[in-house]
Order: sequence, then C-alpha cells, then structure tokens
Amino acid sequence: MAMHDRATLSNVNIPSLSDPSGRRIYIEDIYPAVDAGRFPVKRIVGEPVDVWADIFRDGHAVLAADLLWRPQTSSTWLRTSMRFHENDRWAASFLPRSAGRYFYAIEAWTDLFATWRRDFLVKRQAGMDVRLEVEEGRNLLSILRPKDPALARLARDICRMPNLAEDPTPLLKEELAVASKATRADPARSASYPLVVDRPIARAGAWYEMTPRSQGPSGRHGTFDDCIVRLPDIAALGFDVLYLTPIHPIGRENRKGRNNALVAVAGDPGSPYAIGSAEGGHDAVHPELGTLDDFRRLVAACAEHGMEVALDFAVQCSPDHPWLAQHPEWFTRRPDGSIRYAENPPKKYEDIVNPDLSGADREALWQALRDVVLFWVEQGVRVFRVDNPHTKPFPFWEWLIREIQAVDPEVIFLSEAFTRPKVMKALAKLGFSQSYTYFTWRTGKEELQAYLSEITGYPEREYFRPNFFANTPDILPFHLQGGEPWMFKARVALAGTLSGNYGIYNGFELLEHEPIPGKEEYLNSDKYELKSRDWHKPGNIKSYVGRLNAIRRANPALLQTSRLRFAQIDDNEVIGFVKDSVGGDNAVAVAIALAKEGPRTFWFHFGDIEIGPSDARRRVKSIENLVTGERHILEWGGARLTIDQQQDPALLFRCFA
Repeated sequence: MAMHDRATLSNVNIPSLSDPSGRRIYIEDIYPAVDAGRFPVKRIVGEPVDVWADIFRDGHAVLAADLLWRPQTSSTWLRTSMRFHENDRWAASFLPRSAGRYFYAIEAWTDLFATWRRDFLVKRQAGMDVRLEVEEGRNLLSILRPKDPALARLARDICRMPNLAEDPTPLLKEELAVASKATRADPARSASYPLVVDRPIARAGAWYEMTPRSQGPSGRHGTFDDCIVRLPDIAALGFDVLYLTPIHPIGRENRKGRNNALVAVAGDPGSPYAIGSAEGGHDAVHPELGTLDDFRRLVAACAEHGMEVALDFAVQCSPDHPWLAQHPEWFTRRPDGSIRYAENPPKKYEDIVNPDLSGADREALWQALRDVVLFWVEQGVRVFRVDNPHTKPFPFWEWLIREIQAVDPEVIFLSEAFTRPKVMKALAKLGFSQSYTYFTWRTGKEELQAYLSEITGYPEREYFRPNFFANTPDILPFHLQGGEPWMFKARVALAGTLSGNYGIYNGFELLEHEPIPGKEEYLNSDKYELKSRDWHKPGNIKSYVGRLNAIRRANPALLQTSRLRFAQIDDNEVIGFVKDSVGGDNAVAVAIALAKEGPRTFWFHFGDIEIGPSDARRRVKSIENLVTGERHILEWGGARLTIDQQQDPALLFRCFA
C-alpha cells in the first residue's frame, strides 16, 4: 500500500480493537424524508404513511426490522414489523388518526433464532447430521425473552424436552419466530424523522375569496350580515372555504384612493391591507363590517353550510395602527427620523409600514403576532392565508406555525408567496400547509406539464401542497382579460382538476375582466373602493363552477394532487391526464382545450397508465363521461374524443379497469 493510501485511511473512523462493537447493520435511503429529516413530511389524518428503507449487514444472517412512530406529545413508541421486499429494501406503514406532529424511525437487528432456523432447514434438507445444530437451537431458545407469557412458557417447555435430537419439530414452531424478536443482536436504529398530519381540508378544498365590504347592496358598505346572506349561494356552488380579505380597522393616514391613487377623497374606504386605526389593530374588526359577535355569527353560519372561514393574516400596519404608539421600537426609522414605509422599488406603499421582525425587541413582537392568531382561533377560525410571507424572516414562520399548532393542531396556513421557486418551497418546508403557485400564469401545455411534474415529484410532493388560484384581488391574468367564457371555464377546470386545492376571487364567476391598461390588475378593484355586483348577472358561469365542484366532491381522485399522470394527446392545444385516489378505488381522466379554435377532435392515449389498488393495478378499459354519462370502450389503448370549447372546454371521465 502506498504511503498516500495509508495517510488517507488513517483519517477514516475505524472502530478500535478494544471496542469491536462497531456498527454491523446499516439503515439507509429512508423514504419519505425532506432534507434528510430536517423538515417534516406532510400527510392527512387517516392516510397511511408508507415508509421504506434499505437495511443490510455483512454476512448472511437473517435481519428483522420494526417501524416505530409516536405523536410528538408522547414518549411511547408504537411499533409494527417491516416487510422485506427485494434488494435489501424493507417497508411498513402506520396510520395516524389525529392531526398533529409525529416522529417515525426504524430499528433493525440480527434475528439469531431465525438465522439458525433457516440454516438448520437447509442442512437437514441436504441430509447432513444436524444433532449439533439442534443443541445450538436449544441454547438460542433458552435465551429468548418474549414478552408474551404464553410464548415464554412455550420456549421453556421446548428447551426442557429431552428428545429434541430425535424429533426437532418443536424447535421449528412458527410461534417461536415471533418470540425470537424479543432477543435482538447487533441492534441499530435510524434517526427520528418528523411528520405533520393535517386535516383533509389541507389537501383538498375549493376556496371562494371575497371582500366583505363589497357584499352589500349598491351604495352601502357591506357587513358581516350581508356576507351571511350570500352564504346559501356560495355553498350551492360547492365551495369549502370562504376566504375573507382583511376585516380589521383601516388606517386613515396616507389612505389610498380608487385604483391605488396616492390621495384618497372623501368616502374612499382605503385598502383593507392598511391594517389598524384608532378603532383597533389586528385583533379588532372594522366597525362598518359589524361587531366581533357578528363575525362569530358568520363563522357559525358558514359551518351550517358546510364551509369554513379563512382569514387573511397580513403582518403589516397602517401608520396609525395602535402598535406604532404603543411599541415604536417594533418599527424601523430612517436616519432623518421618518418611518420606513413598505416599498418594492420603485413602488412605495405609504399607507403601510412593516414591523421589524428581526429587531432588538423581536421576541415581544413575535409573541404579539402569535397572540393575534390565537385570538382568531378562539373565535372559531382554523384557516389562515398569510400575506407575503417571503418578506418576513424564515425562523419566524417556523416558530409561529409550531406555536399555533401546538395549541390547536387543526389550524392550517396558506402561503401567499408569488416569489422565486426555492423560496416558495422553503416556506412550505418550514410549515405552511398550502402554497400559492405559478399556475396563475401557466397557460401552455408543455409549461403546465413541466410545472405539475415538478411539484408532484419527489421530494416536493412530500411537503409542497399547491393551491391553484385562477385569479386574485391583485392579479387579473392577461389570458382572462378578453372576457371569453370558454377561457374562464378552461382555467377553473384546470385549477379544480389538476390541484386538490384551488380558488377564485369574487367576480370570476361573473367573468369580470376589465384591466388597468397594460397591467395584470383589475380596473376599479374593490381593494380600493366599495363595489356592488349583481350576483346573478346574465352570462355568468356559476352553474359551471357548481358542477365542477360537485364532480370534485364525488370523485376522491380529484381531491389530491400528487397521484397525477399526463397522457399523450395528439393535439398540442389539448392537455390530458389521469388521476387516481390514494386507495385506488376512483380514477378520473381529464382533457381540457387550451386554445379557442375548435371544436377539436383528438386521440387520448392511455398507454401504460394503470389504475386501482397498489397490489392490483390494471390498465384502463373504458371511460364514462361524468357530465353526459356517455361510455367509451377503449380501442388500441385510447379513445377518439371531441371538445367544443364554446360549450365546455373540459371533458371529465370516470375510468374503469
């Protein structure tokens, strides 16, 4: 060996001769895991957590392994045996039955008795003298310490049998294979991996976003009671979450006017995101909306209609928010002593100031913001959409979400971060239950397929739950600005079928599409003014949205995102895919037109796409239209279909194997 090789080996961590108990069993490539266990994997209550790992050791001894798991609130580990598959890969699963944080780990060991049993049977089959092996088996059996008293008695009784050499059959009883697990040689244990288990609404829900003050009749500021009046209509459309833009008092200093004018005139209500005034801050409601009791009635009324209320949590203040007077140390001043307003150069937002979450008194500020969220949890809110979380320190969000979910593990958070991809993913890792996405701007077939393949691949699918919003108060995408009904239908169909979570902002169903010229922003947006609407305006697509949500609810395959496979479509302006449910009992095929020209006739190739339970996957044989009931028997692995965009740009089918 060269001197260079000796020097290299001298740096290797080799067990000393005085301590020959170095690791013999390796547990590697544990799945699922996010950044080697730094961040938690996400699952849903009642959804099995499948865990895989490569487990091996030197030599030919028989191994055994257990999957361990426990809630974070418990110190007691639960166990289940892992199954050997092939090529040193082992697997097991467990079923978390309540929301919260968990840990899982893997233990492995050499099963001495199972190793003896395997070798004994081989030698006996070969006609070898196995009398000595019988005594070795007796000796191994004598040191087993099974916890089950009946198994312990059985092991003792067999050890005392005088004629085992003539008839070793008792040593081969299957019950002893269970008993042997109590004695573990060469034990090894993996690190513990974190898991967050959420309510089903974290994985699947249809969101309806609205500005509460715009729900009243013409010329009057809307109230919580006006919102309650609208609930039957919204519930009839099949929405699960009613998401409200900020409901807090609005600042008067530097208030914005209509269309984001720098100066407001008399009667301008200001932006609801300029939070705080003499009437209160983040834990108060705008007086013109009603009282806190009125808000609680809205929460209760939503529950009666099968919906939840989601609140906007915006960590920002108007210049006359009470905190500026009570806690000036929470805010940043410029060298001339003036307050530092929010800005995105060259834009300035003089009606907003941001508290400094990294300042010297950040501990008190963090606790105050935590208490704000807990206050609304006490009012019955368990869903929060967080405004611009990427502009706040990452450690704050990891801490805040842990703090809130320690009090109520059923609270979920949606990250509204239209920012760089890795930042969006980092926020999801830190604890956000759902995330806004780039879907709003993805229109072409290739870019949609590439984006969905990215966020449904591993490891993204383990922690990143997309929420596809077709529009928002801030964003009127260029593709909607033509006001074409087929495009609105196509976009809501794409959002509601590609993703388990999707949302629209009020007015989408009315085909609102008038932009500020040259911008992806609404003209006369109700972010800056009161806006009344005829919710039954002719030409609306409410029935289309309602039918889409009804189909979603009836098909579990559409209520998740990760089990998605794109199909080959011989038309570049039609996208096709198949989704199947976690249990494999439901599968849906979808084809959606992406261009106006039509009707379009094309071949939907199912190819080698299989559906069904994991242990009985089979190819699709027929499909049934979920709207018309028309049935197609697949020929040559596909079906000839036609889309008439002016009627319906989307085809949805139930798949049968």
